[in-house]
Amino acid sequence: MGLVTLALRASFLLLPERIQLPALLRRALPFVPAAVLTAIWAPELLLQKGVLYLSPYNERLLAGAAAIAVAWRWRLTFATIAAGLAALHLFDWLL
Repeated sequence: MGLVTLALRASFLLLPERIQLPALLRRALPFVPAAVLTAIWAPELLLQKGVLYLSPYNERLLAGAAAIAVAWRWRLTFATIAAGLAALHLFDWLL
C-alpha cells in the first residue's frame, strides 16, 4: 500500500511534461481533499459501534452540526475546530 501511494504521488513529479492528465481527472482533482475529509469525519459522527445512530442524544452528531455551522458562517479553521471541541464537551456533559 505504501509503494502504491508513493508511486501515485511521485507520478505527478516524475512524469515527463508531454504526458498530460485526462481532462476528467484534472476536473476531479480539486474535489479530492473534501471527499477524503468527509470520508474521515462522517463515520465518526453518524456511527456508534458500527451502527447508524441518528438521535438527538448523539453528542458527536450535535457537535458536528455546530462545527459545520461555524465553518459555514465564518470559514475559519481554528474557529471551526474550537467550536466543535467545545460543543462536543458541552453535549457530552449535558447528555
